[in-house]
Amino acid sequence: MRLVNVKTKVLEEFLEGTVPPYAILSHTWGAEHEEVLFHDIRAHDSTQSLRSRKFEGCCAQAALDGYGYVWIDTCCIDKDSSTELTEAINSMFRWYKDANVCYAYLSDVSVGDGPLELDSMFGRSRWFTRGWTLQELIAPKVVRFYDNEWACLGTKRELAHVLVGITGIPRPFLLGMASLRDSSVAQRMSWAAKRITKRKEDMAYCLLGIFDISMPMIYGEGDRAFFRLQEYILRHIRDDSILAWGFNVENIKSTGALARSPSDFLACGTIVSSALDYGSYEPIQIVGGRLQFRRPLHTLESDQTFIVLLCRLSNNAAQPLGMPFCESRSAGFVDGHERPQGTSVTLLDANAIDDKPGDIKMSIEPREDSWSL
Repeated sequence: MRLVNVKTKVLEEFLEGTVPPYAILSHTWGAEHEEVLFHDIRAHDSTQSLRSRKFEGCCAQAALDGYGYVWIDTCCIDKDSSTELTEAINSMFRWYKDANVCYAYLSDVSVGDGPLELDSMFGRSRWFTRGWTLQELIAPKVVRFYDNEWACLGTKRELAHVLVGITGIPRPFLLGMASLRDSSVAQRMSWAAKRITKRKEDMAYCLLGIFDISMPMIYGEGDRAFFRLQEYILRHIRDDSILAWGFNVENIKSTGALARSPSDFLACGTIVSSALDYGSYEPIQIVGGRLQFRRPLHTLESDQTFIVLLCRLSNNAAQPLGMPFCESRSAGFVDGHERPQGTSVTLLDANAIDDKPGDIKMSIEPREDSWSL
């Protein structure tokens, strides 16, 4: 792990187990010429300023707080090395968690702004819209927010009520009073539903730590990155809520079993896994590009059949959620199952969990003709 020495502004490397106490920066990237990059700091003369308010302010604040080192993503990772970038992305949640303090620098919040005020710049900061800053808010024990002049706006704990309203993250998970493992997959995805990343693949990669998943980075794979993330989640976490995407959303176009992006989980913030319902049901398996599993099947008077998912709403434990499905055909022959277009996950009758089970084989990704819809 590389850290910046706050006095010399030189990078120093530390092996695991030898890392000193450090502060860590959370921010949104500005124009590249405004950032201190890896090659900048490598070529830097320690007697000169790097002329970045963000960089210099971070180092100054760390020194003021008694820390000799800081970690800043712009200059502590050699992004020209794909191996190093993959290792860094897979380690990032842990690095933020292990930091003594995280400085969240909000470059678009001016001096004098009050986070508690209605329609504050704080609440509208783009920091709350970026994918990477989700884990940077959740992972650290201590997060301090700063405006663009490095005046402190408050801590994560002090501003918890405001942050819950902005992010939708329940207080126990926001403040580390509950393990992320106690939240459902759908709930965690909902926290990222309104966030964006510059590169499409990063919308998947920025969530690795949230799900305690490690996987290779393949820039250029586009939407496939998010499908791949969900496949990794299915292999490591037993939770049907990953299939509850599109809950209460009309005119779903995708025919695949898995979501296209976190935005599909927008209304899933109160979905919880129903561990007691699993009983003899085996976890979902991935076989040949399909999900294979056995669950109760419930048919409505409209003749639409639903897979009874082993998850519910936190405020309605009686009714399970159901995922619509139908037979899929290729060359006129039934070859498995898919999600019918125009249908959404919905609440089912309480007794649906007792319906006769059936075997399901659903394609992970949507048919090609549904991608453009």
